[in-house]
Amino acid sequence: MTTTINPAATVDAFGAHLAAPVPPPASQPWAAQSLAAGAVGTALLHIERARTGRGTWQQAHTWIKSAVATDVSAADASGLYLGAPAVAFMLCCAVTTDSVRYHGALATVDRHVTALTHRRVDAAQARMNDGRRAAFREYDIFHGLAGIGAYLLRRSPTGHAMERVLTYLVALTRPVYDQGLGELPGWWVGHDPHLTQSPSFPGGHANFGAAHGITGVLSLLARALRRGVTVDGHEAAIDLILRWLDTWRQDGPAGPWWPEHLRLVDLRTGVPTRTGPARPSWCYGTPGIARAGQLAAIARRDTARQRLYEGALSRCLTDPGQLAKVTDASLCHGWAGVYQTAWRAAQDAATPVLHAALPGLADALSRHARLSDVSSLLQGDAGTALALITAAYDAAPASGWDVCLLID
Repeated sequence: MTTTINPAATVDAFGAHLAAPVPPPASQPWAAQSLAAGAVGTALLHIERARTGRGTWQQAHTWIKSAVATDVSAADASGLYLGAPAVAFMLCCAVTTDSVRYHGALATVDRHVTALTHRRVDAAQARMNDGRRAAFREYDIFHGLAGIGAYLLRRSPTGHAMERVLTYLVALTRPVYDQGLGELPGWWVGHDPHLTQSPSFPGGHANFGAAHGITGVLSLLARALRRGVTVDGHEAAIDLILRWLDTWRQDGPAGPWWPEHLRLVDLRTGVPTRTGPARPSWCYGTPGIARAGQLAAIARRDTARQRLYEGALSRCLTDPGQLAKVTDASLCHGWAGVYQTAWRAAQDAATPVLHAALPGLADALSRHARLSDVSSLLQGDAGTALALITAAYDAAPASGWDVCLLID
């Protein structure tokens, strides 16, 4: 199958559409520093286009300036998707070896990111020592230490801050005991998937998704191991998560799948409430989970397990019933995220089956790509355009922008 719409031409249209940044609301000046929804995330599109010669550095610089027009926040709530780590990631994507552009600014922000990381690890360790349950914001990709660790692994892999993040994540995988709830996985959170207290999730839940769940942690641990960046207990932690995924894998007519999350009743009965695969997506569905499992299997040199995860992803990507649930082109839970995740998985695959699925996914992405009034990375035009660049030129991002998804 070949694409019916030219992805390269579509990318140019998106680039022109997103030429001028829109200032954040006066009541939310910090919003520009959001990787998910602000100028920081949209700047990644123009940085990628500038680095590949498909756009100009003047365009990229306009967005970069917009992202840092107000004081950059390094408050304790900052993470990869907001504040100093988000700005640092944007600048890291922009720096090149043939120019001094942004190097000084990046070094300055890095000092704040390092200090923030140590404070965040200290707070997480204090929480563990007190026997309190975790929250997404402590460990996930968006707000937590897995996301900050993704940046540090790229920028300062052998630094003490990176070491402390990995040590914390290893500790997070160890089971804990709650007097009221019994034994729980260490990443069990005390809230529902929407960060609230809900009678539908008494006692909290365990999350499987790449964005907020244990597979985001698995991806970081696996990527670090592949680079030779390890701490005590590193491989055991990866193996523990893989066993957890083995335990909860469901095998259906459309292939293996995993629940999005487990409630306490699911944990106790050993049976998930969900009876079939959810929408394929990077953030929660089989694509994000399977990519994490594939990365871990490669890092552990487990060929059989690697083929299992690649087979699960292939079955998902060729199942009309599952694909019919993907209804938009976004990066977070739409065709852009599915394509970018599948493309990365295909580059590492032991068999050509994932490569064979890419043309059809590129066609679906191109057909669903529509200019909108949402410019953002995760749920807007910038993320869609970045995945279209990968589809158009069949090459890894020059800026490494998809490090923020932990799929590279």
